[in-house]
This record gives sequence, C-alpha cells and structure tokens, in this order.
Amino acid sequence: MTHVAIVTGANFGIGAAVARRLAARGVAVLATDLSVDDDTPGALAVAADLSDPDAPARLFNRAYAELGPVDILVNNASGWLQDTFTPSTTDRFGRAMQPVTADSFGRQFAVDAMAAALLIAEFARRHIDRGATWGRIVGLTSGGERGFPEEVSYGAAKAAQDNYTMSASVELAEHGVTANMVHPPVTDTGWVTDEVRESVRTSRDHVHIATPDQVAEVIDFLASDAGELITGNVICLR
Repeated sequence: MTHVAIVTGANFGIGAAVARRLAARGVAVLATDLSVDDDTPGALAVAADLSDPDAPARLFNRAYAELGPVDILVNNASGWLQDTFTPSTTDRFGRAMQPVTADSFGRQFAVDAMAAALLIAEFARRHIDRGATWGRIVGLTSGGERGFPEEVSYGAAKAAQDNYTMSASVELAEHGVTANMVHPPVTDTGWVTDEVRESVRTSRDHVHIATPDQVAEVIDFLASDAGELITGNVICLR
C-alpha cells in the first residue's frame, strides 16, 4: 500500500526534511508552503496560504486527484513571529520583537491553530467517509508550561494546536489514527549563532542543537507502521 502525505511548511527546515524523508521511503507527498520549489524528489509542490480557511480542502482535493487519499498529515507550518508584553524591541539574541496586537494574534493563530485544526478536520472527515483504518497525524509544537516568553502568540497558538491534536488522538483512535505532537530541541535552520550555541551548552533545559533531518527522523517514525502504539503524546526532544 502506498501512503499519501500532506506536509505543511515544507519549503524549508524541518518541513522540507520531513517531505524528503517520507518521499525517500515511498510515501507520495504533497509538500506545501506559502511559496514552493520543486527540489524535493518525489514530492508534489503546491503553494497555499494556510491563513485562508478554504486552503485545507483545496490541498486535500489536489492530493486526492494526483496522489490518492491522504493518510498522513504533518502540521509543520507556522506563521511564526515574535511578540511580547514588554516594551522590548529585540530579544536577547537581537531578533526583532513587536507588541502583542490583534494583528499579531490573528497572523499567528490563523496558521498555527486555525489551519492545523481545519487540516485535521478535513483529514478526519475524509478518513471516516472512506472507512479507512490507518492514519497518522503529527504536529510541531513549542513553548512550555509557562508559555513562550518573547514569542507569546506563537506559544499560545501552538498550545491550541496541542489541544486539537490530543483531542484527535482520542476521537479518531477507533478509526486507526494516531495523533502526536513533536516538540523539537533548538534546531539549526540557519539562525543558530555562537551565542545561541553557548546558551544551549549552559542550559539545564536544552541538551542538543539538532539538524532538521534529526527531527524529521522522529516524525517519520511516528508516521510509519512502527509508530502504531504511540498516540496522544507531546514528545519533547532534547
């Protein structure tokens, strides 16, 4: 059986690594991002703005028409921005921050919470309608019990996605679907500086600076037959 996956945020970093890894083991992959290129071998690249509530249905329609029914969903896309409740304009690494506003809330939640929820809903409806018995949902999260200081809307939107995914793990279990979230460690997608490396080295919360391929390896496992017994977890990688 050939599995079919939709991977969001697939033009860069972890998402691109996941798309490559799934395609390499024979999964038919629709790789989507706000803009896309065609350098993922074996993947169908489709541009989509996930802040558009109609985008999830269009992506599933495209996947079905060209690849077949989707049974793997990787919610990696993010409308990532940094906002804060303080007057600060940069974080400790010099990256720009902005105040929390209705705009920052809307931009972040549209992709990290709303789009993820609608993609899960589209996955679930189609999966149940065709009587499927095997499915995998994996999301990417960040933040922690005390939120995500200096990236507060990002952390809050990811917390919402955590809840949607955990609910899916319960509601879709009888249909053979597993649903998990992966919390990556600090991952070097081009932004890691010597200062960040030193911060990780001296931290009690972090152990490794990972590559996108290392994180993708975990996601690939969860999206395989071998991940059958793993569901309803937020898996923290360190």
